[in-house]
Amino acid sequence: MTRIGLVVLVLVVALAAGAAAVGSSPWWWLAAAPLLVMGLLGVSDLMQRRHSVLRNYPVLGHARFLLEKIRPELQQYFIERNFDGRPFDRDTRTIVYERAKGTEAEQPYGTERDVYRPGYEFLVPSMAPCAVPETAPRVRIGGPDCGRPYDMALLNVSAMSFGSLSANAILALNGGAAAGGFAHDTGEGGLSEYHLRPGGDLVWEIGTGYFGCRTDDGDFDPAEFADKAAHEHVKCVSLKLSQGAKPGIGGVLPGAKVNAEIARVRDVPEGRTVMSPPYHRVFSTPRELVRFIARLRELSGGKPTGFKLCVGSRRQFLAVCKAMLAEGTAPDFIVVDGAEGGTGAAPLEFADHVGTPLTEGLLTVHNALVGAGLRDRVRIGASGKIATGTDLVKRMVQGADYGNAARAMMFAVGCIQAQRCHTNTCPTGVTTQDPRRARALHVGDKTLRVQRLQKATVASALEIMAAMGVTDPAELRPHMLRRRIDPRTERSFEELYEWLAPGQLLAEPPVSWAADWAAADPDRFTV
Repeated sequence: MTRIGLVVLVLVVALAAGAAAVGSSPWWWLAAAPLLVMGLLGVSDLMQRRHSVLRNYPVLGHARFLLEKIRPELQQYFIERNFDGRPFDRDTRTIVYERAKGTEAEQPYGTERDVYRPGYEFLVPSMAPCAVPETAPRVRIGGPDCGRPYDMALLNVSAMSFGSLSANAILALNGGAAAGGFAHDTGEGGLSEYHLRPGGDLVWEIGTGYFGCRTDDGDFDPAEFADKAAHEHVKCVSLKLSQGAKPGIGGVLPGAKVNAEIARVRDVPEGRTVMSPPYHRVFSTPRELVRFIARLRELSGGKPTGFKLCVGSRRQFLAVCKAMLAEGTAPDFIVVDGAEGGTGAAPLEFADHVGTPLTEGLLTVHNALVGAGLRDRVRIGASGKIATGTDLVKRMVQGADYGNAARAMMFAVGCIQAQRCHTNTCPTGVTTQDPRRARALHVGDKTLRVQRLQKATVASALEIMAAMGVTDPAELRPHMLRRRIDPRTERSFEELYEWLAPGQLLAEPPVSWAADWAAADPDRFTV
């Protein structure tokens, strides 16, 4: 019998059973109804043309789509091991949750990781460990052109916009920053009341859309910027050049999410899809970028001003360094975002294949600034999968002065890595504008969790550094971090990478840097 014949037979039997049930006990309909539904579904499957699986396997083919839909949950909860999940493995998520809740973050019976696997990295302990400092050191942000320097914590909340995150999530993050004395980057979505109300220190991020300081046609509005930058909670200003998960393209906020409140915060029309351009209107050369950074600092009343980028061409970054030297001014800080950084939504090809990972990005920026004689006036922040004290120490060994965390802070406010950020259906109320879903996030409880996570993570980093024999991040050196090359060979970062001496590019560039340094042009972004 053919498949269509079988479906028709089921449908006929269901109809006959239903007819026979007329005038008899109504319970017969309970048996006939499922057969009738399956028969109708089968006929529909055979008639449709979109899915070949359903045409060949009517009714039963739906099981395939159901299993595919719940595959991520099956993988996360039943299949993946403690240490191999992505983007964050179970061990990392667990330690973040435990620290946020204030419970013990301990591991019995030893590591589950293969310490002889190529790529495994480890920090070098000292035979003479130090006492852990009672007070965590802070990083002074502000070069010679900065009139109002800011002391940055070792770990801060990375850029996440209101609109991408719910109002309750923003309130909890900023409340935690206020209670713990660390900074909260606003993301490029503008300054909202939820950023300002709790009183936490803010790094106001300005993106290519100039949200919150834009003219009607989408250009930069200096008057509006100056007015908002003067707010007492705004401590630094960051110009976003690119984002790790999607460098070189702009963002999209669907019109359905652009309610009246978000429209007001971003200075955009309500209900219309908001596009962030992939490039800035206000500059087109390295020299113009450096001048604009200086202008932002002046408009903000002398507050520390810098930029964020996912590193691409080393030659282009060297051109920016040359522009700093030529103009006699420099940003107060640069945040390096790694290609492994997160986002609410990005094309898979960009997330997987475009941009420099954080390790190489940090090494490029740190060495370029050192070689150009600029490192002492520019602080470096690291952003991209920082979740534990180990992550923070590694990034400081690689050249960062401090770190920013986004997804770890999302875990602290309830994120379960459902990866539904772009659908407006976040199950925990973190990345949604649906009031019903967002109300699940209790601001008071999550505020405490953000504060606890930051404090415990910094304490862990200080404990690790003390075990390495240092009490201040400035004492960390490249030989203190090692990577396994093969089961019998491991090398330190001092051996694996080239480290420039102060001013070396100005005096005699090494062969490996000479061509890029010579080609770098402060008046154009050379490809």
